[in-house]
Amino acid sequence: MIQLTNRQARQFLLLKHGLLGEYQFTGKQGVLDFVRQVGCIQYDPIDVCGKNAELVLQSRIRGFTKNMLDELLYKDRFLVDYPDKNLAIIPVEDWPYFERYRQAARQHAKRYPEMEALAEQVLAHIQNHGVLSSDDLKLDGNFTWQSVIHWSSGNNSSRSVLEQMYSTGELIIHHKKGTRKYYDIAGKYIQPNLLNAPEPLKGELEHHKWRVLRRIGAVGLLWNRASDAWLNIWGLKAEQRNEVFSQLLHEARIVAVAVEQMKDTLYCRAEDLPLIEAVLQNPAPKLRCELIAPLDNFIWDRKLINELFGFDYTWEIYKPAIKRKFGYYVLPLLYGESLIGRAEVIAERKSRTLVVKNIWYECGIKPTKQLRTALDSCFQDFALFNGCKTISTESLN
Repeated sequence: MIQLTNRQARQFLLLKHGLLGEYQFTGKQGVLDFVRQVGCIQYDPIDVCGKNAELVLQSRIRGFTKNMLDELLYKDRFLVDYPDKNLAIIPVEDWPYFERYRQAARQHAKRYPEMEALAEQVLAHIQNHGVLSSDDLKLDGNFTWQSVIHWSSGNNSSRSVLEQMYSTGELIIHHKKGTRKYYDIAGKYIQPNLLNAPEPLKGELEHHKWRVLRRIGAVGLLWNRASDAWLNIWGLKAEQRNEVFSQLLHEARIVAVAVEQMKDTLYCRAEDLPLIEAVLQNPAPKLRCELIAPLDNFIWDRKLINELFGFDYTWEIYKPAIKRKFGYYVLPLLYGESLIGRAEVIAERKSRTLVVKNIWYECGIKPTKQLRTALDSCFQDFALFNGCKTISTESLN
């Protein structure tokens, strides 16, 4: 078992994510490299100062622009929208590993006999008119539909059949305009060797091992206990998770890590041992200041982040305003090796102004000249990322 101090564990996580020291990822290739490293990044359509997936990337990728992600998704087709940890963006080469979920969606469709005729209408419309959204084709039908692979539901027949065909892999998201999704036939964009590939991992245990190993790699360090990091891995209860960890340890694919003053053992992927070794050499990386996405891989397990960083973060977007401690869309603020607070930042696109509405520092954090300089640089980069020409901090005064 590897022994780490709290600081070493924090350094390892931050270096693993490219959030400490010099940028490890650059440009469009850096976006692709990072997504392949973590397996998936969560998608959320809310855009206060960038969508979640874009926020994840802007904190790690030197020179990142929103257009880079769009190109990788909808022009190059190296990435694809598909549920993984909830709604997500995954590398297209991982498509076959989710065949069991598409098969479940096909079986689920049998509960809705109306679907077959509606799906034929969708395919005919696409063949005759091209890509479409739920607004482009009004289908008759009166049934309430619930997705089997994510939380989409409703009684809008057009939207329901498009979402269902997306779930089964018949359709792919061709592009998005704001929150509106446009669909096309998946076979036009995904190579047949991937599109029609059989399930690579036949048994549920092997599938669970692949998913768990992938999630450990997505976060960096995880424990064998209930965690939001395991969301949407079907059938992974405590018994199955224990067996998965036991086998991954036996196969030397994961390594146990003990962190000072932590009761639970953590685990990292065996391939990350060189990074552990680098951290044990007591590096002194360059400090950076970054805004962290609310659904960032780094903070998927918020209890773990609280234990390691002493930072208690709740995304309050779904709380009634009166119950919010901070604000509607508040981002954790990273400086060097510490989460020093949180910031509410709004991109006012009409005036092209980035409004820094509020900053809440953690107890004991003093805004020194060095910190203020780092913050200014962070907000300047964030303004550029959001296409803003000016930054307003009047509400802070």
